[in-house]
Amino acid sequence: MKQKLVLIGNGMAGVRVLEELLKLDPERYDITVFGAEPYPNYNRIMLSPVLAGEKTIDDIILNDRAWYEENGITLHTGDPVVSIDRSHRKVVTESGQETEYDRLLLATGSNPFIIPVPGHDKEGVIGFRDIADVEAMLEASKQYKKAVVVGGGLLGLEAANGLMKNGMDVTVVHLMDILMERQLDHPAAEMLKQSLEERGMRFLMESQTSEILGDDRVQGLKFADGSQVEADLVVMAVGIRPNIELAEAAGLHCERGIVVNDTMQTYDPRVYAVGECVQHRGICYGLVAPLFEQAKVAANHLAEMGIARYEGSVTSTKLKVTGIDLFSAGEFNEQEGDETLVLQDPGAGVYKKLVVRDNRIKGAVMYGDTLDGTWYFQLLRDGTDISAMRSTILFGQHDLGDAGHGDEHRVAALGDDAEICGCNGVCKGEIVDAIVKKGLFTLEDVRAHTKASSSCGSCTGLVESILASTVGEGYDAAPSKKPLCGCTEHSHDEVIAGIKEQGLKSMDAVRSFFEWKNPDGCAACRPALNYYLLANWPGEYHDDPQSRFINERAHGNIQKDGTYSVVPRMFGGLCTPDQLRAIADVADKYQVPEMKVTGGQRIDLFGIKKEDLPPMWKDLSSAGFVSGHAYGKALRTVKTCAGKNWCRFGTQDSTGLGVKLEELTWGSWMPHKFKLAVSGCPRNCAEATIKDFGVVCVDSGYELHIGGNGGIKVRVTDLMCKVESEGEVLEYCGAFVQKYREEAHYLERTAPWVERVGFDYVKQAIVDDTQQRKALYDRFKYSQQFAQVDPWKAAAEGKDQHEFQPIEITAA
Repeated sequence: MKQKLVLIGNGMAGVRVLEELLKLDPERYDITVFGAEPYPNYNRIMLSPVLAGEKTIDDIILNDRAWYEENGITLHTGDPVVSIDRSHRKVVTESGQETEYDRLLLATGSNPFIIPVPGHDKEGVIGFRDIADVEAMLEASKQYKKAVVVGGGLLGLEAANGLMKNGMDVTVVHLMDILMERQLDHPAAEMLKQSLEERGMRFLMESQTSEILGDDRVQGLKFADGSQVEADLVVMAVGIRPNIELAEAAGLHCERGIVVNDTMQTYDPRVYAVGECVQHRGICYGLVAPLFEQAKVAANHLAEMGIARYEGSVTSTKLKVTGIDLFSAGEFNEQEGDETLVLQDPGAGVYKKLVVRDNRIKGAVMYGDTLDGTWYFQLLRDGTDISAMRSTILFGQHDLGDAGHGDEHRVAALGDDAEICGCNGVCKGEIVDAIVKKGLFTLEDVRAHTKASSSCGSCTGLVESILASTVGEGYDAAPSKKPLCGCTEHSHDEVIAGIKEQGLKSMDAVRSFFEWKNPDGCAACRPALNYYLLANWPGEYHDDPQSRFINERAHGNIQKDGTYSVVPRMFGGLCTPDQLRAIADVADKYQVPEMKVTGGQRIDLFGIKKEDLPPMWKDLSSAGFVSGHAYGKALRTVKTCAGKNWCRFGTQDSTGLGVKLEELTWGSWMPHKFKLAVSGCPRNCAEATIKDFGVVCVDSGYELHIGGNGGIKVRVTDLMCKVESEGEVLEYCGAFVQKYREEAHYLERTAPWVERVGFDYVKQAIVDDTQQRKALYDRFKYSQQFAQVDPWKAAAEGKDQHEFQPIEITAA
């Protein structure tokens, strides 16, 4: 016989206990849940976005009714428990239903505190705690104009923002001299207040409400100093009180909350409690992260494992007001003996403060740039000694050799127990584990399996960075069984096979054959289909420029200011004095503001106006240059070292071989960017072992390496084979490139492709199967007949002129 577990309270904390319990021992209990509201478990944290119109109620449901049914849980909504009979171990609901229990779990949450001033019970005075409150506010916003929110804390500001989004004039009344005094210090609070005032929010600081005015419905507020403000709606957001009425009536020991020990057990050993209703070691918690920590402990003991203890929580806070980045954690107001480290840039809207004692972080406040908040919070919780990084810690994890991907590496450096999603209590280790074990590739996959990023969305960037650092570049490429896009149920592999086997030679033919839901395709599938057709039918399919990204349509990299960069191709990194003079002349003629030598051994010209691109290309073409394709999903560069002609360590002519490889492969379109390198000796100065195809010269020939990546997730190449001649290098390279071009998914780099299909599969096709290798090489050389047409020269001669003509706007 299963034991009977009854949960009173169908909120986030209680249901999280059930989720954890089902992981540990799904067959131990018959579970019954009673909820006062008529909804299944929803994310209370997301009431603010619902009020602001950014989400619907359906969007914030965490566990729908089907989830309860699938897990054999009996759910009663809209029928709150009104009494607990501990002697007979049963609960009684408002409707008179009686249910027995062997174990009882209380998760009754909290109630909003309504200031008991005269008039507090008038119509139009509400709290901000549940869906009913949100619906009341939304209804009021349709009929009335003026709202007052009493309380300038986290909840009050979220309510005020939501009411403003619904067209109401909002005034925030706050007793203290700064906003969010429990989470912010004075400088950060002042920056927040200024930002909200710019949006139209008004504030009455250091104002004490003494009376709510009006007849039946509220008409205004009166303050202790005699001043008044008009109001059609008053939202009380001055705090919460643990809901302990039911527990007290049952004779359970309560103080401010239901008193529990470190196992979340009350004074009755059959009764456990979690969430905002409990008091642990004298503290009541109102944020979600501690509640989820409590839930894990309670589940552990309900499963009779008996090894977990809850010892309290250090909390952090994020403000969920669109466009405002705010983070705080720990004890951020310094005391005697503390030190403060501060970075402040008012012009950029950035403020960071760390409170430090004995070289350990006690607290942190961040405004504007909050990405490192998770890192600081981890250092705080772990008690990490920061003495070695004091001089740079305020700049974040910026000095990790990130090759331009600092955000991703900052996340990659976090420990597995670093909390990423505060709304759902998801740590980095859980996300990484799900990605690896379940083969997740997309943000939506991670949301579905872990709930991370599925609520307020403020951690989306962190989750995407974890995806990138775990899977590598191309992480958004779908697994073989996942649909190419929302227009079709067919996968990348199925579409590629259909194009080959059915002889499909146009996008219309592909969409018709596979019965595309959208006859014109979408932004996700059009570039992919354009590439697949180009790779398979190079002599018959005509490239569709409108199905390419803007960089490829304009043949230049668009920069943050709307201008473009131009990178002429320098084969193998070589150039002549005449070529350098030609580049200098072009830079002078078009007033290029900045030039830079790139890591790919070329020269990048920045700040070029779009309309200046064709004439600049014409001048560069006349000097013998072709496009470097630095903007494209194509062959980018072939990096070389000096080789045996100049270097005393060189074993082969690496520069000459690099030039031959680039002459073979330039212009070829790929699923993603593609980089080659040739190092003249095993010292590997050209970094060939982190390229898509790398050659390392040795005394007896050439080592050929594949599938490397030096980007977000560094991946060292796999040694494919060793050959003896330059001709073999060219053949093996061309065959590998063509295998990748024909079979990889669009936007999939060689590193994840090799890992997905298996190194042995690639090696068998290129090294072991001579006939297949030669066929691949022949197909590559054939495709290059159509690919090696310089797009710069074509544009300079008038092709696609409309792409480069500025739009003229004249006054009517």
